Amino acid sequence: MTRSATVAAFDLDGTLTEGGSVFKWLAHVAGRRATYGAAARLAVPLAIGGLRSGPTADRVKERLFRALLTGRDAAEVVDESRIFAHEHLESKVRPLTHERLRWHLAQGHDVVLVSASPEIYVRVVADEVRAHGALGTRLAVDPLGHLTGGYLGLNCRGEEKMRRLREWIEERHGTDDVSIYAYGNSRGDRRMLRGATHPYNVGRLGPLGALRRYPRLRRASPTDE
Repeated sequence: MTRSATVAAFDLDGTLTEGGSVFKWLAHVAGRRATYGAAARLAVPLAIGGLRSGPTADRVKERLFRALLTGRDAAEVVDESRIFAHEHLESKVRPLTHERLRWHLAQGHDVVLVSASPEIYVRVVADEVRAHGALGTRLAVDPLGHLTGGYLGLNCRGEEKMRRLREWIEERHGTDDVSIYAYGNSRGDRRMLRGATHPYNVGRLGPLGALRRYPRLRRASPTDE
């Protein structure tokens, strides 16, 4: 006999928190001067990646990581990331989305953050909000404990975001019947919302945004909608 379960999956940047976090995290870890310098050298590829999204954006993001993270001690980056994540969440959390996340926890639902941001600090944010799991872009570490600057696997966006979520659900619930709530704000979240039972668009652009086909998040509890 199977039992039903409910999972609530939240994107991070622009969904649970305001704006992006990756560039700010890099500046915190590698220093503002180095980060702005690397971004300036990659200005054209970054602009093209922003317009095209998809694999183009994935590749240039990894180039930026390699420029700033290669050779850094992974344990030290973890420590710095804890500080960054705490400060970022404290100053940038979106109250309505956070209230919805807390509602899911109160209902006994499994809550997981699913983000293209580095998992190294998505985990810290997940711990702060008492989520049950954190899925993000994993960073490769060499045998000596240094970051290579490259991804371990794929950038956690689009199809990869949904694949990782389903993998996480299967590990926790096996083949049980699972109802999925999903919250996102950008085109990188479309696949996750398309695969959800209850998808929500929390993007600032609303009917003009990439997720306009999905219902807007308007209340802290879906029972009030």
